[in-house]
Amino acid sequence: MTKALSLHNITAHYGQTKVLDDLSLEVAEGELVSLLGASGCGKTTTLRLVAGFLKATAGTIRLGDEDLARLPAHKRNIGLVFQNYALFPHLSVADNVGFGLKQRGVSGQERAARVGAMLERVGLSALAHRLPNALSGGQKQRVALARALVIEPPLLMFDEPLSNLDAKLRVEMRLEIRRLQQANGTTSVYVTHDQEEAFSISDRVAIMHQGRIMQFDTPENLYRRPANAFVARFVGFETLLPMVVSARHGALVEARAAGGVKLSLDEAGLGSIPDHFVLACRAEGLGVTAGATGIPAVLGLRTYLGRAYQYQCETPAGALVANGPLNQPLELGAKVQLELVPEQCAILRRE
Repeated sequence: MTKALSLHNITAHYGQTKVLDDLSLEVAEGELVSLLGASGCGKTTTLRLVAGFLKATAGTIRLGDEDLARLPAHKRNIGLVFQNYALFPHLSVADNVGFGLKQRGVSGQERAARVGAMLERVGLSALAHRLPNALSGGQKQRVALARALVIEPPLLMFDEPLSNLDAKLRVEMRLEIRRLQQANGTTSVYVTHDQEEAFSISDRVAIMHQGRIMQFDTPENLYRRPANAFVARFVGFETLLPMVVSARHGALVEARAAGGVKLSLDEAGLGSIPDHFVLACRAEGLGVTAGATGIPAVLGLRTYLGRAYQYQCETPAGALVANGPLNQPLELGAKVQLELVPEQCAILRRE
């Protein structure tokens, strides 16, 4: 895997506050990587360091064989797409898209050809002479994307590019971004706080917290095999149940939790189970049943989700979240069993 972008042991401060803490990241050529996390986790700071808008306290940033620390921002040849579009209000769509080419001294004839081809690619040829104030939010974002791509940068970076769009348009534009990125084979870094957005368009995702990368993996592995409790909660595992193995019978493991709760787990479906572990379950991973085995529970607050009824359940092991059948809501206060659905559960090591 060819390394296009390499960040090694990056530390960064705002004043006395450390915002990145020994962060390392490798992005392969042609890959789209998302930096995902809550506000203040350091994802935008990482982008600004690569772009040259900030300087790291320690560490190195390389793009291919080039040390970016030696280059000012305007010489890094990085395409940038911002949340607020950053279009020139007095320039037409075509002139906005061609601005970077003009700054690089591309001749008028070649510039017009490249701008025309790019506008056609993003579906804006008919709007080439309009000013930005006559465009919709989605059209403005397409102009911003075209402007970033037309310079054929070795690296394209997105800073929360869809936050200003409505939900339907966000879905359309994220698909468009992925289509264009793959068609051009442009190495890309995408900053977002939206998990669905990151997972839907990325080859790999770095989940960040307090200036560190908590896990860097494919969306599928993050969803199914979180590396720690923070990532598990971030990707939707509501229940984290500390457990201890009491017996092993080949791939079948008997384990116990607080309150005398006992479960039989199969390593064939869950992976290797250490002697002390945390069972992480989504609400879908605990099914409400009237059977005789599982975790005894009393149903509490009921919520309708469309795909299921969800219940807050009181159990000997504490409060757990579980999904019940959609065909009929269950009575609050009913005594039931919570049955494990292995494909919606994961095994975490105790931290």
